[in-house]
Amino acid sequence: MSYNEKYPSRLLQDAVDAIGTLPGVGRRSALKLALHLLRQPVENVRHFTAAIDRLRSEVKYCSVCRMISDGDICAVCGDPKRDHKTVCVVESVRDVMSIEKTRQYTGVYHVLGGIISPIDGTGPSDLTIGDLVSRVAALSSEFPPAEIEVIFALSGEVEGETTAFYIYRQLASYGIRISTLARGLGFGDGLDYADELTLGRSILNRQIFKP
Repeated sequence: MSYNEKYPSRLLQDAVDAIGTLPGVGRRSALKLALHLLRQPVENVRHFTAAIDRLRSEVKYCSVCRMISDGDICAVCGDPKRDHKTVCVVESVRDVMSIEKTRQYTGVYHVLGGIISPIDGTGPSDLTIGDLVSRVAALSSEFPPAEIEVIFALSGEVEGETTAFYIYRQLASYGIRISTLARGLGFGDGLDYADELTLGRSILNRQIFKP
C-alpha cells in the first residue's frame, strides 16, 4: 500500500508515527489520538506539546534518591518530618508513587532506575547501587546501625531477587537492618499493579531479608 493510500497527509502520518512510539499505543490508537488532537483548539494543543517538551527538558532527578523532581531535592527528601534513617529501595519512580498512595510509609526512598538483568544487558553499574551504598555509609557515620533500615521493595522474580541479594552483599558489613516487603504482595506484576490496601499491609508487615 502506498503512502497516499494509507494517509491523506504526510503531517498526519508523522503525528501517528510519533504517537505510536508510546508504550501500549498501537497504530489504530495512535491514529485516533492524532485525529482527536486535530479537532482540539490550537491553544489546547500548544499547551499539551509545551507540557511534554518541558517535562523532557526541565525535569530533574533528586540528587539524593533519584526521584523525579522540579528541583535538586525532591519533596520527600526535603521533608524534615520523614524518617531519613529508613530507606525504601525501589526499581522505578512509579513504585515510589504507588507506595506513597498507601500513606503507610513515612521513610524516604532510593530509586535504582531498574534491576539487574543480564538478558537485557543491565548490570549493577547501570543502576544507582553505588549511590545507595554511599547513602548508607553516610547514615552509619551519623547514627547507630540499629537505627538504620533499608527496605527492599523489588520484584520477587529472579531479576528482583538477584538485585536484592547483590545490594545485601554491599550493605551487610554496615550491620544495619535490611528488610523486604511481606510476600502477600503479587510481586510478579510490579508494585503499581497492587491495590493500596495490600501494598500498605506489605509495608507494615515487612520481614527481615534472608539471602
